[in-house]
Amino acid sequence: MMTIILRTVLVYLVILLVFRIMGKREIGQLSVVDFVISLMIAELAAIAIENFRDPLAHHLVPLFLLVFIQMVLAYGALKSQAFRKVVDGSPSVIIKNGKIDEGEMRRQRYNFDDLLLQLRQKDICFMSDVDFAILEPSGQLSVIRKQEHPATMMLPFIMDGRIQHDHLEQLGRDESWLLAELKKRGFTDVAAISFCTLDRGDDLYIDLTD
Repeated sequence: MMTIILRTVLVYLVILLVFRIMGKREIGQLSVVDFVISLMIAELAAIAIENFRDPLAHHLVPLFLLVFIQMVLAYGALKSQAFRKVVDGSPSVIIKNGKIDEGEMRRQRYNFDDLLLQLRQKDICFMSDVDFAILEPSGQLSVIRKQEHPATMMLPFIMDGRIQHDHLEQLGRDESWLLAELKKRGFTDVAAISFCTLDRGDDLYIDLTD
């Protein structure tokens, strides 16, 4: 009995350390990869406690291997936008300017029951109150009410020095407009911009690469 108690306490401390290493994002926002890793860690932890006759190191090695794999994926996602889309996925606009995009819902295998459930969770009583609804890679639905921001939603025009043409198109802009707006503000090198999006009053929020 004492062996099981000690192993349980030790595994608990190891799991706390693991999630500290993996970062706060793993706790607050689970992508598909994060969810799979978390399930595997939980399963390995249970096996390590139950199989008390096996050396604990046999169960901790694969656990820390999962942490290493997750850190490699996180680093790759940080350095490459294309890799980030593969690992984490990208947001999907389900409702745009108050209009439901059934085609995008089909692509995401997201039905009206899912939509209504998540809208109710956001205290949305009427569909006409919704300006934009974005299905995040984590599966959460972000909702922008019409009275909160009737014209636009926050979509990045530039991320990691790369122009996001699909986001520009969604908001009725194009690359020529963006480059002209940047030039007005004294920015000529897109690669030097880490993040750019539309701010209040149709102004641009621009953050340069550190």
